[in-house]
Amino acid sequence: MTLQFFVLVAGVMGAAGVALAAAAAHAAPGAGLDSAAQILMVHAAALLGGTAAVAAGLTFRPLALAALIGFVLGTVFFAGDITLRAFVGNRLFPMAAPTGGSLLILSWLTLAVAAAVRMIRG
Repeated sequence: MTLQFFVLVAGVMGAAGVALAAAAAHAAPGAGLDSAAQILMVHAAALLGGTAAVAAGLTFRPLALAALIGFVLGTVFFAGDITLRAFVGNRLFPMAAPTGGSLLILSWLTLAVAAAVRMIRG
């Protein structure tokens, strides 16, 4: 998997986050879209930062790539579930938002471990 893929996905996630922030303010106030927008935008930036860390050799690549994939999947599960509930009235799947949030937490910890492994190995 090339690092450019994560940059592309980060751009889409950032754009979706801005669109959902606008929808939260105008189309569906109070539907929880503001938290979905925030997760999208924060993890778009995290995806860019993580990608840059991998490219710079600051992390143990296999673990860092797992963390980046986790950022994408966790964000899709969390924001996708909230967005579907707001606009369609259905969930992505049962427990999708909490699963996504848990995956995001695990991905942040995985990124930290990837940096620690790189520090130890030199």
